[in-house]
Amino acid sequence: MEEQDAQTQDGAGTGEAVQDHEFQNLNDESGKTLEQDIDFLLDIPVEITVELGTSRMLIKELLQLGQGSVIELEKLAGEPMEIRANSRLIARGEVVVVNEKFGVRLTDIISPSERLTQLK
Repeated sequence: MEEQDAQTQDGAGTGEAVQDHEFQNLNDESGKTLEQDIDFLLDIPVEITVELGTSRMLIKELLQLGQGSVIELEKLAGEPMEIRANSRLIARGEVVVVNEKFGVRLTDIISPSERLTQLK
């Protein structure tokens, strides 16, 4: 009778008893859980974009652009630039020049609660 119960437990009818599996504890030697260890996230690449401004135009206007053409942007001069990480707004800042290259000085970091509202 016990052998028959074991056969019905595994569902395959092979006659082998089903055994419980014991999972490894997620603690390392120092006692902290792997969930708390986020070091592996530090090597994930993130694309950072600084948005100067945006504009809309018709295709016929786009086709008329040539060297020296000026595209008017919706942002005003002196208005902060938007800094995005993987297309999500994370900060605002102002343009600076560092060693003859453009850079951005962060003037406002978007709070976590504001970032959450962007996701909705």
